[in-house]
Amino acid sequence: MTTTPENHVRTAHPSRFNDYDRIAEGYTAENETSLLNAYYERPAMLELAGDVSGRRILDAGCGSGPLFAELRDRGALVTGIDASAGMLEQARRRLGADADLRVADLAGPLSFPDDVFDDVIASLVLHYLEDWGPTLAELRRVLRPGGRLLVSVDHPFSVTLYQHMAGEKPKYFETRTRTEEWTMGGQTAQMSFWNRPLHAMTEAFTTAGFRINVISEPPYVPEARELFPEEFREITGTRFVCFLFFVLEAS
Repeated sequence: MTTTPENHVRTAHPSRFNDYDRIAEGYTAENETSLLNAYYERPAMLELAGDVSGRRILDAGCGSGPLFAELRDRGALVTGIDASAGMLEQARRRLGADADLRVADLAGPLSFPDDVFDDVIASLVLHYLEDWGPTLAELRRVLRPGGRLLVSVDHPFSVTLYQHMAGEKPKYFETRTRTEEWTMGGQTAQMSFWNRPLHAMTEAFTTAGFRINVISEPPYVPEARELFPEEFREITGTRFVCFLFFVLEAS
């Protein structure tokens, strides 16, 4: 299974592309019930996070706040940041006026002191960035020693497969950009992504001072097959190639 426009999450780097403000309302509605967000990525991320009660967590690229809400319900103390004011407006409607939500660009410095978070969760957001180095350095800075960075990104194999099926000639070992046109809620936006090979991801993590504890290709939740029979017509197992997950420790 390959990723499609409705399965991605928000941008961390504002530009002429990735106008989540334009599609914020439509994207939020799509994200609530989509197969890959609601029945795959979010459950997998929460499973990897485990018991978060009392932990201070930065939801880096929180979008309209569905993961923020789940973490908060599990007892975490959550701060959410996103580059899109439109998406944060949607998050505010979901989470209430007292939620700690801030406009911030993950491509630049963050306005948090050192060692303030137990966990940072970057859910489907790093693949919007060309250069991971400065972002990972900032996320490492705001994490306490031994804190965790949980990451999900487009699986590099799924991107390559999708491009091959589309008749393109993907160059897996290069860091390269791609664009897609999304239409949601009657609004259209151009979305830009950066594809990179697995070794480039792992090298970026270790260079930034993280230890890789988990690389995961988790199963989808069991009820997904009944809810989305057409999508699973040709899938016989409990997993598909879609997103790749990491649990990293700040060393």
